Amino acid sequence: EKLEIALNLTVHVAMASHPNLVILQNKSLLNLFTVIRDANTSPASFEFHANRLMTILAEETIAELPLAVSKATVQTPCSPFEGELVDVGKVCCVSIVRAGDSLLGRFRAILPGVSVGKILIQRDEESEGKEAKMFYCKLPPGISGKQVVLCDPMLATGGSAMKAIESLVSAGVPASSIVFSNVVCCPEGLKALGEAYPMVKIVTAAVDEGLNEEKYIVPGLGDYGDRFFNTV
Repeated sequence: EKLEIALNLTVHVAMASHPNLVILQNKSLLNLFTVIRDANTSPASFEFHANRLMTILAEETIAELPLAVSKATVQTPCSPFEGELVDVGKVCCVSIVRAGDSLLGRFRAILPGVSVGKILIQRDEESEGKEAKMFYCKLPPGISGKQVVLCDPMLATGGSAMKAIESLVSAGVPASSIVFSNVVCCPEGLKALGEAYPMVKIVTAAVDEGLNEEKYIVPGLGDYGDRFFNTV
């Protein structure tokens, strides 16, 4: 009961921190998170369960791309059916290398042929605030006219995400056309993004308690990229 109260309080703080936040509601997430948060989970098991979780996240993120979706009527064997279709040509997925490549892979599997951008940002571990530094940015032509999905599993201080969004906006992408998809976030990062880019929608699978003194998410799950790509 105490855990549930604490989780509800964290979610309430998160929703208040960012005006454009979507937190996934899926019963399978608890099982998947239990496995990937466990420090004793093997790299192979981490990758397997993380991919299952990120597939759910990717599907739910795609459902938040109104500019890439159009109404469609199809004929079933029995009658017409009114639904909607995603135009892959109107979507661009941009990953923050390296951890973001894991989530990018799920989007590419679901949206074959989607255009891809790459941004390399690393935080300076020697600095007190762990500030983010830009090293590389390669975006496809015509990105300004697309709905952009920014992929990065972890949102901690928000420094890397804000640097990436800054690059996208500089390339002509309206902030309102950007959806940031991530696995785990925390109130501090949500607050920073909410103040800097309130029009950017965030779709996340979990909101954790906060950051420790080293600016890592607690309880978190460790270094996502290292665990997913087995470079621990």
